Amino acid sequence: MGPPSAATSSRKTIWITGASTGIGRELALSYAYDGHRVAVSARSAGKLSELEALSSNITAFPVDVTDTGAVAATVATIESTMGPIDLAILNAGVWHAMTASRYDLGKVKTSMDVNYFGVTNALDPVMKAMIARGRGHLAIVASVAGYRGLPKGAAYAPTKAALISLAESLYADLKIKGVKMTVINPGFIATPMTEANTFPMPFIVSTETAVKAIRKGLDSGRFEIVFPGRMAVLMKTLRLLPYRIFFLANGAIAKREPPPKDKA
Repeated sequence: MGPPSAATSSRKTIWITGASTGIGRELALSYAYDGHRVAVSARSAGKLSELEALSSNITAFPVDVTDTGAVAATVATIESTMGPIDLAILNAGVWHAMTASRYDLGKVKTSMDVNYFGVTNALDPVMKAMIARGRGHLAIVASVAGYRGLPKGAAYAPTKAALISLAESLYADLKIKGVKMTVINPGFIATPMTEANTFPMPFIVSTETAVKAIRKGLDSGRFEIVFPGRMAVLMKTLRLLPYRIFFLANGAIAKREPPPKDKA
């Protein structure tokens, strides 16, 4: 990420989960360099400390998003020390490639605990605070993988589908209460989470491209931010296909190779 740039809007307090690596880390730097106060959370206190050292606008709040009580306490601490959270980007997640022959119930449960319940644990306290104030912006990082079940996605895709449904379910009610809801559905991004993948990743984009797309979408107040465009078109088209045709395509993908190594 480049040097500081002039802030384009009033200074905000922003909370980002899953901020120790990848897109969460780069978003934190981007917002901090623009003068915003950024609270960053993840399990790795060491990586958060390294991130914190890069900008005086970044403050680390290590937490495991699967710990409901600890997450609620973290939100309270952030708001008492940094001010009300204006924008929460709920980004923590894990990726376990999985097929039927390598189905692992433990990894399925971990995926749901982190990717879905980790978001709801964070959403609960911050959403209630925003509703009480009558303002705020919630952003849930899901994935185009949540549009439809694909090979190797048995553990990951259902969690992202659940997040998309969650955001859709809350949007209208939150809007009435003055709170914005956005769901972010990226395709493949070049991050530590994807670097272990051995299968083709069509239309993969850099973290810089992802940050620009996310920030532009959040500034516009759109409900859904989806990128890159060609991946969005492909995945949205798959949602429209009847099962007979969809499973023909799925079968061709499933035959290619065994799943890659896990990445968290």
